[in-house]
Amino acid sequence: MIRESVEGDMEEKALDNIGSKLGIWSNLVLNNSTWHIMKNKIIDTLRLKNEQESFTIVRKSIEDGAVFSGTNLWVLFFAILIASLGLNVNSTAVVIGAMLISPLMGPIIAIGASVAIKDLNLLRKAVRNYLFAAAVGLTASTIYFLLSPINEAYTEILARTQPTVYDVLIAFFGGFAGIIALSSKQKGNVLPGAAIATALMPPLCTAGFGLATGQFTYFFGALYLYLINTVFIAAATILTAYFLKFPVKKYEDPDFEHKAKNIVWAVIILTLLPSIYLGYDLVQQNEFKAKSKKYIETECILPNDYLLKKEIDAKNKTITLTYGGQVIADSTINSLKDKLKYYGLEGVTVVIKQGFSILEQDTKFINNAEINQLGLALKQTEAQRLILNAKLDSINNQQLISQQLFKEMKVQYPGLKEAVIQPVALETDTTSSQQAIYLVFLDFNPSLPMSEQTKLEKWLKVRLNKPEIKLVFQ
Repeated sequence: MIRESVEGDMEEKALDNIGSKLGIWSNLVLNNSTWHIMKNKIIDTLRLKNEQESFTIVRKSIEDGAVFSGTNLWVLFFAILIASLGLNVNSTAVVIGAMLISPLMGPIIAIGASVAIKDLNLLRKAVRNYLFAAAVGLTASTIYFLLSPINEAYTEILARTQPTVYDVLIAFFGGFAGIIALSSKQKGNVLPGAAIATALMPPLCTAGFGLATGQFTYFFGALYLYLINTVFIAAATILTAYFLKFPVKKYEDPDFEHKAKNIVWAVIILTLLPSIYLGYDLVQQNEFKAKSKKYIETECILPNDYLLKKEIDAKNKTITLTYGGQVIADSTINSLKDKLKYYGLEGVTVVIKQGFSILEQDTKFINNAEINQLGLALKQTEAQRLILNAKLDSINNQQLISQQLFKEMKVQYPGLKEAVIQPVALETDTTSSQQAIYLVFLDFNPSLPMSEQTKLEKWLKVRLNKPEIKLVFQ
């Protein structure tokens, strides 16, 4: 009986163990099933094939966008004029409007797509129209800026003359957005947005400004930005076309295909390398400016001088400070220069300009706004001086009054030994504001009778012309 009982317990435990294992496996199976469902949902959410347009329609859209004739040509012409006007008057809204209607992205996407699908005929057409559009844009903008009476390079122009690796990233991601939208049934407003982000029109017009004004640094900088946008929009198009599996033609000559790939990579790398250097240089300049601003705000505010102007030249590692007010001692200037090392600005040149001599040293300083600023600073200094003089005169005048009153009371009361006569602010718990009164402390030996004290108090009120005095006898 005992043996049967033990065997029964062992059998029951074994069944329990099997049941628990089956439960664990069933949970794992359910969890795996749930994970597969979730994974499929995520993949379906990210999948582009469900909304992808047929390649025939996509190709037709790409070919139509690559051609500049009729409507496209006139839209391009007016977009160039709008962009040039926006740059000329420094209007961001107008420049954005020009980018919104610009058709320049069409031939660039066509170049990328034709390289991806190995269509030489489309590539020739796209390159020909791209060069034609660039020539029209450059010519029209140059003529506009030659005729325009405004030749000032405002921020909207300057922003297009120093491209960096960040512009590469903008063009790259903008190109992805453009070709994906073009390949989708749900295009929405992605293409206009991508055109604004990649900003093809403004650098082309800025290059025209550089030609018209003879500022070739602007011309080459803006043209390089235009080239960056072109190359990396096309590169994004090539990658997207491979990913979406556009039908690809085959070259008859394998060597030609190999050469074509090498050319594409060479163009991408040669375009990318200068932008990386310029991006690094931009980061270094921004870091220098941040350190310089902290140094100026912390160390260069002097008590008797007004900082009229500060110039930070990151390229030449120079900080120029223009002061108005008292002459700054050489020891103070040397102290300012010694503190550069605490801000990571070793080797930086600090130039101090001060007083009216700056008007002779720097002709750029002579303009109405800065002269008015200097005049205002001098007026503020003069006003502060007058206030201090008035306070000093008041103190001196009060001392004279006290001395005169002591002499007059001494004649009337020879027993007067000491006197304090001073205007004070009286604080009380019955009123919320201070009361201005005279405090008069008198030391008599012997003490004055009460009747004489009352008489003296009335005399002091009349003499000081003050209805309220606080008279204290010792």
